[in-house]
Amino acid sequence: MASSTALWSFALVVGLLTLTPGLDTALILRTAALGRRTRAWGVVLGIQTGTLIWGALTSLGVTALLTASHLAYEILRWAGAAYLLWMAGRMIAATFRRDGAGAEVEVGGADTLSGGWRQGTLTNLLNPKVGVFYVAVLPQFIPAEAPHFAMGLALTSVHVLLGMVWSTVLIASATALGTWLRGARARRVLDRVTGTVIGAFAVRLAVSD
Repeated sequence: MASSTALWSFALVVGLLTLTPGLDTALILRTAALGRRTRAWGVVLGIQTGTLIWGALTSLGVTALLTASHLAYEILRWAGAAYLLWMAGRMIAATFRRDGAGAEVEVGGADTLSGGWRQGTLTNLLNPKVGVFYVAVLPQFIPAEAPHFAMGLALTSVHVLLGMVWSTVLIASATALGTWLRGARARRVLDRVTGTVIGAFAVRLAVSD
């Protein structure tokens, strides 16, 4: 397989994966819809940082430990499930709390790039299924004659680029509806729905084999 063919083939696979609604989509939409545009971009950069790290580790062969070691996978799986449940619980619980003035307590952190980056990176790196996906798929698109690490990073960069493009669409769409979604009632509904989605991913991660 030629390198150019590998890049286009991999782009098709991860492109379909990127367009599939999931945890990343819910997190980006919720953050942008609440008017935290800077934090939303931080979340995007964090998610893509995690993707790049998974790709680099896979190219080095490190993430093969996830498939070779049941214990390593279990530790990462339970850590990821616990983090997602914590995030979902805070999000939903905040919709039932009010401060002393009667205003709703908001959750999600300040509108900072660094805060969003930390959240996005943790969400991605604590999801062992991303690592398993890369272990199972990435090597199949690396030509035998190509430098393994360099080609692995090139393929991962395609995934990151597509993720950035799709995230731009998501943030623009959420921002367009931002005025309505930032109303008190709409915000409660948004946080409860997003918290439920994240909680469902956590449960699914915890009970999956």
